[in-house]
Amino acid sequence: MNTRYLAMLYEYNYWATRRILRAAANLTREQFTTRVFPNHKSVRGTLVHTISAEWLWLERWNGTSPTAGLREEDYPTFEDVRDRWHHEEEHLRGFLARLKDEDLLRVVSYRNTKGQPLAYPLWQLMAHVVNHGMQHRAEAAAMLTELGHSPGDVDLVYFLPEWAG
Repeated sequence: MNTRYLAMLYEYNYWATRRILRAAANLTREQFTTRVFPNHKSVRGTLVHTISAEWLWLERWNGTSPTAGLREEDYPTFEDVRDRWHHEEEHLRGFLARLKDEDLLRVVSYRNTKGQPLAYPLWQLMAHVVNHGMQHRAEAAAMLTELGHSPGDVDLVYFLPEWAG
């Protein structure tokens, strides 16, 4: 694992997020906040959960262990969610820009939201964030498609032709 590879994964992460956000921008407020599938969050809830994870992990990588994630109800509109995405992306891009290959081996010690102490190499946690985001963007994509606003393909292979890395 090296910073160049992680940079590509995070560019993909942002690309896929933009596709989801473009499609979600077309939803009515009711569609945005209503559960589409039983046992799933709304599109809003799914997006806030994903933003929350990116925020939480960056905090952990910087030495802080938040005790809770972001709350869905603090982001009542699509615009609120979109603006938070842009804010978190800017912060994460700054973190990525400062990384060196040797930083990836640093073990990050943190407490999860239940207070349990854990520790893993930074590269594993960074890979986790991209994988976690893809899982939830896929859920959001399915919901958006069900609502008639498919974001299109969000697979890595569709990103690669656009990537100038």
